[in-house]
Amino acid sequence: AADSPARMASSLIHGAWYLPDRHELDLLLAGGRRYRYSLVPPSIAEEFVAAPSKGRFYNSRIRNRFPCRELGAGRTGKRRGAR
Repeated sequence: AADSPARMASSLIHGAWYLPDRHELDLLLAGGRRYRYSLVPPSIAEEFVAAPSKGRFYNSRIRNRFPCRELGAGRTGKRRGAR
């Protein structure tokens, strides 16, 4: 579900939410900041989940490659505008 993060075995990425109908990927980073990446194709989200190193995949295939905005620190509850 969009409001339940995928569990991450990563020192950098603590949670991930993908909204396939909107092509948005939300990531909760180790420092508590949460970012929304837009225009992320489902194939990238699937590769991210399957990647043995989430941090390495994030740095090489997501970070600085898709439009991004910070959602705020520690925001892990339901989002406004979500179904």
